[in-house]
Amino acid sequence: MPDAASSENASRPPHAPVDHPAIARGRVGVLLVNLGTPDGTDYWSMRRYLSEFLSDRRVIELHPLLWQPILQGPILTFRPSKSGEAYKKVWMEEGSPLLVYTRRQAERLAERIGSENLIVDFAMNYGNPSIASKIEALKDKGCEKIAVIALYPQYSATTTASVYDRTFRALGKMRWQPAVRTAAQFVDMPDYINALAGSISDHIAGLDFVPERVLMSYHGVPKAYLDKGDPYHCQCHKTTRLVAEALGWDSGFAMTTFQSRFGPTEWLQPYTDKTLEALPGEGVKKLVVVSPAFISDCLETLEEIAMEGRDTFMEAGGTHFSVAPCLNDSDRAIDVLEALARRELAGWV
Repeated sequence: MPDAASSENASRPPHAPVDHPAIARGRVGVLLVNLGTPDGTDYWSMRRYLSEFLSDRRVIELHPLLWQPILQGPILTFRPSKSGEAYKKVWMEEGSPLLVYTRRQAERLAERIGSENLIVDFAMNYGNPSIASKIEALKDKGCEKIAVIALYPQYSATTTASVYDRTFRALGKMRWQPAVRTAAQFVDMPDYINALAGSISDHIAGLDFVPERVLMSYHGVPKAYLDKGDPYHCQCHKTTRLVAEALGWDSGFAMTTFQSRFGPTEWLQPYTDKTLEALPGEGVKKLVVVSPAFISDCLETLEEIAMEGRDTFMEAGGTHFSVAPCLNDSDRAIDVLEALARRELAGWV
């Protein structure tokens, strides 16, 4: 662990003995956290990432005694290679898209609100940089208070709760903890809805066709989680409704679907892939797809929707297909993050 005295903000506490070591203190941190990313596209990087991700009890609720032999056996024998090939299609020079855009978001937010006493940083729930390492680093820089913001507009135990679980597990290993606030979901936050609606509107205006429908595709979760009380399904539909209202769309123009299902169990429906197969046969040949559950583009938006989804739709008889980019590191994205940060920092700065 770095010596606290090496921090720029380190000083000897008042009234302390003259030989008391300097302590970094008096700062506030903002930690943006997104889902996670492998360190590379090779087999072992993918295996480490998938093992960490799919071992999270918030993600897979099956008891480890039943789940781990399946995960560590057939799944992690074959899936890393397949996932690695998918990641290679979207990998950027600086790393995976999710890592690149989250880093840029933190950098741009720091330019907006950062100061000598307010430090903005980012972490990944799975993979690197870890939540624990960044909380430790912020504390070493003198952050006595940290606002942790999970970058998921809609709440789910599989995402938002998992981030905060790991936050508090990290705190549980610290003898001297900073004070921590966790941010609520921002599904109906006007700044988010306005940013999303504006981004979609600009995208459609730049197309050479008029879409006959807009598909709002959200990452899925098992239906059993909804039955147990997870609010994610409701909040996804709420996002679609609020965006449609903001843009003045007719009822039914925007559809809510769910992607990325895994395993044999039933997941939230309707499924995105099945909908893409069916729409051309129902007369919808011109389509725009939006991914409102993701504030940054990632494998699920760039490969699953923009590549596989396009192929599915066009092969089924579609003629025009376009994917609206996520907010990424746009000005609109930073506006949303600034509003979130200021909300969570109220009374601290």
